[in-house]
Amino acid sequence: MTSHEEKRSDRDTIGWVLLVIGFVGALFVGWVIFPQIIFSKKAQPMNFSHVAHAEEADMSCEDCHTFNDDGSYNGIPSLGSCAECHEEAQGETAAEKKFVEEFVAKEKQVPWLIYAAQPDSVHFSHAPHVKSAEMKCTACHRDVAKESLAPPLYVNRITGYTKTIMKMDVCEDCHADKGTSNDCFTCHK
Repeated sequence: MTSHEEKRSDRDTIGWVLLVIGFVGALFVGWVIFPQIIFSKKAQPMNFSHVAHAEEADMSCEDCHTFNDDGSYNGIPSLGSCAECHEEAQGETAAEKKFVEEFVAKEKQVPWLIYAAQPDSVHFSHAPHVKSAEMKCTACHRDVAKESLAPPLYVNRITGYTKTIMKMDVCEDCHADKGTSNDCFTCHK
């Protein structure tokens, strides 16, 4: 092999090495760095323990999350519903003390962050899912009954949507499995 051919071979090898390094670097940035940058991490205004309510107080989901008279779903219970049991602190946690002193005593709603808020273009009603189809909450939502700490909420800095928002393909797949309409105007009003 001539000196010229050796230099060309070395350049080709260096080119391939740089290509592989660039490709691996792009994958790392795309899969590790970008998600860290695009999502902001937010905390609830105070901790909420589903364990304290579900296991210790032996409450069911429906004790707090109910349907209103007009058929709409009461995702987050009103302060009045909570105050029925929490006019005074029920436990000794800092969150319980904060809840009673800063919210119940002042009759001020807690500014809870919503994990599953849907885009404005989506109309979603729990009624046909929970009442008619008799679906369990955990068919779509995480099983919160075992959570003693409220998990952080990750919000996309560009879209404003949460990382845990229900994805359309999940809804479409379930509708297809159950023989329910996947017509666009079923959900998009």
